[in-house]
Amino acid sequence: MKNVVALILAGGQGTRLGVLTEKIAKPAVQFGGKYRLIDFTLSNCVNSGIYKIGVLTQYKPHLLNRHIGIGKPWDLDRKDGGVTILQPYSTEEIGVWYKGTADAVYSNIEFVDSYSPDYVLILSGDHVYSMDYNELVDYHRAKSALATVACMEVPLSEASRFGIMVTDLENRIVEFQEKPKVPKSTLASLGIYVFQWNFIREILIKDSKDKNSSHDFGKDIIPKILETERIFAFPFEGYWKDVGTIYSYWESNLELTRPIPPFNIHDENWRIYTHSEEMPPAYISKDSKTKNSLISEGCEIYGDVYNSVLAQGVEIGRGTVVKNSVIMSRVKIGDDCVIENAIVAENVFIGDGVKIGVGNFSESKLNKKIYNSEITVVGMDSVIENKVQIGKNCVVGNDKIVNKDVPSGEYI
Repeated sequence: MKNVVALILAGGQGTRLGVLTEKIAKPAVQFGGKYRLIDFTLSNCVNSGIYKIGVLTQYKPHLLNRHIGIGKPWDLDRKDGGVTILQPYSTEEIGVWYKGTADAVYSNIEFVDSYSPDYVLILSGDHVYSMDYNELVDYHRAKSALATVACMEVPLSEASRFGIMVTDLENRIVEFQEKPKVPKSTLASLGIYVFQWNFIREILIKDSKDKNSSHDFGKDIIPKILETERIFAFPFEGYWKDVGTIYSYWESNLELTRPIPPFNIHDENWRIYTHSEEMPPAYISKDSKTKNSLISEGCEIYGDVYNSVLAQGVEIGRGTVVKNSVIMSRVKIGDDCVIENAIVAENVFIGDGVKIGVGNFSESKLNKKIYNSEITVVGMDSVIENKVQIGKNCVVGNDKIVNKDVPSGEYI
């Protein structure tokens, strides 16, 4: 492969995930019982032989920074290349955040220049997918393109959620629609770009001086260069998912429990690497029952677990039933509990006799756009005391101590 630098945009706030991203950046959210979202993009890079990587962080990056560290789990602790955390900085007295995705790359031109690359990959750090970036770059070169956008076909009913590309017979992009009400195509941008570095470098410098620009690749850069330059769509047919909502996050996790999941995390030829704790093997007692579930290291299961994903260090008490739920690391659940259709974030303590996800559905009184399903979400570091009952579509905030019942649709 030609000299390629990958820049991973990992500063997203992920507001549509509600309490799950109130304390951490979206790319740091756990997924699949063992990983964090950033792991999929980092693993794609190293599996593609790309070892010059910058991770652009911004929103509450501390846990994400610790997770990445010097990149050892991904074989990125290298003298030549490796992974570099790139946080916003300013030469002025008052610091500033990145103004947009394009500004984030512009602010790190010196970092990219230090490698004198032929191409730069712009990647998102909060999507779940496997992609060989060699195929993307080879396609870009074969088309003699200045810019290439990875795209995939989506149902017409979902097209209004994406940036939509209209292409000619050669896959050259002739029109771009940003989340259109009436889409002219179903070819959606995945937010994955490859550019000739010398070309995009000049474009970013010009954009930085445009006071009317929002400095975003999708909204500004791609539309600006569309009419005059060779920009192509790379058709991607593999698995890709933006787990940007409570329901899509929950659904994507539980899809992994199927006998043949749509996303294969067990592929030995395309491993997903991560920085995880060293824990003993999971223990499942003789009286417990488990079915269609992912059970990670360090778990102790004395109750029943069905169609659920359990991260490292989860404890399930006797007589407890966990069903259709995502339980993140170091969660302790007491005896005789019922946990159904729930997402429980890291470091939560749940006492005895607690019921979560019970009763009838009710609309959220906190935010109907974010919380709009039967899924109940419990934030990080919370404590739910004995015999508390929490309904459907409820929200327990981070660091909360819950000592009373929470009816469906309510929050605390």
